Amino acid sequence: MSTQRAIRQAGECRTTKAFGCSEGVATRSNRAERNFIFTYNITLYSVPIPPEANTPGGIWEDFIVNIITKLALAAGLATALSSGALAQDVSGKVIGFSQIGSESGWRAAETSVTRQQAEERGVDLKFADAQQKQENQIKAIRGFIAQGVDAILVAPVVATGWEDVLSEAKEAEIPVVLLDRGIDAPEDLYLTSVASDQVLEGRVAGQWLVDEVAGEDCNVVELQGTVGSSPAINRKQGFEEAIADASNVTIAQSQTGDFTRSKGKEVMEAFLKSSNGGADICAVYAHNDDMAVGAIQAIKDAGLAPGEDILVVSIDAVPDIFTAIAAGEANATVELTPNMAGPAFDALGAYWADGTMPEKFIITESKLYTAADDPQGEYERRKDLGY
Repeated sequence: MSTQRAIRQAGECRTTKAFGCSEGVATRSNRAERNFIFTYNITLYSVPIPPEANTPGGIWEDFIVNIITKLALAAGLATALSSGALAQDVSGKVIGFSQIGSESGWRAAETSVTRQQAEERGVDLKFADAQQKQENQIKAIRGFIAQGVDAILVAPVVATGWEDVLSEAKEAEIPVVLLDRGIDAPEDLYLTSVASDQVLEGRVAGQWLVDEVAGEDCNVVELQGTVGSSPAINRKQGFEEAIADASNVTIAQSQTGDFTRSKGKEVMEAFLKSSNGGADICAVYAHNDDMAVGAIQAIKDAGLAPGEDILVVSIDAVPDIFTAIAAGEANATVELTPNMAGPAFDALGAYWADGTMPEKFIITESKLYTAADDPQGEYERRKDLGY
C-alpha cells in the first residue's frame, strides 16, 4: 500500500468511521486511553492517540501522516537492506586473482575493473601479477590454496600446463574461474570460464576487411599475440575462417608481437622493410589494439599514412585505438569488455548461495567499431576505466 493511500484511507476512517474497513481495523477505541488501530502492508498496528490529536488545526491528520510516513520509511529501509544483502552475495569472501601482468592497456583495465568490482561487492581480493610468466601464476595459485581463499580467478597466460595446480585447487575444494582466456585442461577443474568468443572476434575483424576491400587484392600482415595463448590461437583461426572464401585477401606475413605496443612496432618495422617499404602491404591485422598502435607508429615513421595507405584492424577497443580511428589512422576494432570479474562474482555468488552451477562458458559480446561509431565519444566513455 502506498503512503498516500494509507493516509487517505485513515482520514476517511476518522471522518466516516467506515470507508469499508472492518471493525477494529481502522477505528478508534472509546476507552480513556484511545489507540489508533490500522493495517499497513498487511500488518496490524495499534498506536496510542495523543490528547492534542483531536484539537482543531489538522493535528489529527498530522498525527496520521507522521505515523504512516515513519512506517513507510522503515519499510523502505528494510527493503533496501534486503536488496543490498542480495547484491552483496559475495561480501566477506576472500578471492585470489592471478593476473597475467600489464602487457597492454586492456589488461590494465581488466585489473582496474576487477579491483573496482571486488570493492563494490565487499570482496577481499588478493592480487598477484605474473609478469607474463606461467611459473609465476602457478606459484601464486599455490599460495592462494595455502592461504585457504574462498575462490581463485585466473587469467591464464598460456593454454597448457594447468592440470596439476588446478587439481590441487579442486582437492582443496576451492572453485576456480577462468577470465578472458581458455585452457587445455579437463573442464571439471574449473567452475566456469568468463570470456569473449575469441574465434568470433577474429572472424568479425576478417569479415570487416573482406567487405572493406570489396574484391581488390589485399596482402595482410598479421601481428599475433603471445605464442601459445588462447587469444592468439583463436583470433588467428577466426580471421582465417573469415577470409577463406575471399581469394583476393591473403596473409602475406605473420609474426608474434606478444600483445605489446613496443613489440608490435618492432615487428611492423620488419614487415615494412621486407615488403617494398610497405608498398606491398594492404592491411595489418593485430590481435590486440596495443600492437596496432605500435604498428601505426611504425607506418608513420616509414612515411606512409596508416588507415589510408595501409588499413588497420585490431581487437580490444581500448581508448587509444579510438583516438587513432578518430584521426583516420586506424579503421576498425572489435570490442573485448574488461569487465570479466562482474559475471565471475555473480556465478560464484549463485554457486555459494544454493549450489547453482553456472554455464561452463559465459560469453561476452564482440562488437565492431569503425569511424561511423563516434570514436571520440567512445574514447571519452572509456578513458577513466584504467586502460
